[in-house]
Amino acid sequence: MTVWLNGRLQAADAARIDPADRGFTLGDGLFETIRVKDGAPRHLPRHLERLAAGAAVLRLALPHDAAAMAAAMAALIAARGVADGVLRLTVSRGTGARGVLPPADANPTVLMTLAPAGHLTTPVTAIVARSTRRNEHSPLSRLKSLNYLDSVLARQEAADRGADEALLLNGAGRLAESSVANLFLAIGGRLLTPPLSDGALPGIRRALLLERHGAVEAPLGLDDLAHADEALLTNSLGLRPLLSVDGRPIGRGVPGPVFAALLDDPDL
Repeated sequence: MTVWLNGRLQAADAARIDPADRGFTLGDGLFETIRVKDGAPRHLPRHLERLAAGAAVLRLALPHDAAAMAAAMAALIAARGVADGVLRLTVSRGTGARGVLPPADANPTVLMTLAPAGHLTTPVTAIVARSTRRNEHSPLSRLKSLNYLDSVLARQEAADRGADEALLLNGAGRLAESSVANLFLAIGGRLLTPPLSDGALPGIRRALLLERHGAVEAPLGLDDLAHADEALLTNSLGLRPLLSVDGRPIGRGVPGPVFAALLDDPDL
């Protein structure tokens, strides 16, 4: 398998990341998961804008501009010959001495991998995670950082309890999102999603639904699940109907008209 690492294409089994890389030792970095369709990364400017915003928060200087990133992705897609798949872009701060303070002369590591993957539209069931909560006060709740352990714990709990996904509450007990996706509820003819201030990640497809489909931000609690006609989970790889939470159906417990209408949008 071919990957793109620090400026060049190379075989995955020959690629090397330094054992002192802060992405490995401290989770000091960011990533983007990008859908590739018809041989091109979808919504790439939005992904790179989010990456740049996250890098600014971490004070991490990206070593490549948007044009160079796009060229690298095109080279990897061509080398792999994957027309439809998922591209993972990982940026760490690079190596550093022991301790948490970043080095002043950091040299970031940039890795891109590509794998075949379908567009996820299959229905899911979920539980409300008991093992962890989203810290809505942390800036990390709004970044795709390399530390995803809250999501890992929540997803393990979901598997243990026989569900596909886990919904995360924040510290105030309001809904934030799922372990890997933004949450939308259709209630009374409105499409609602938790605000970023409640711990939601600024998802790419989330933004498109807010801009193009009349969705609005609103604080959501567990009681809102009982009043929802439909529930959706969205991320860059899929738009999925959420049919039940903790064994209780959402609406009629089947994919509904909002989901069907959104599937007809070729730009999502």
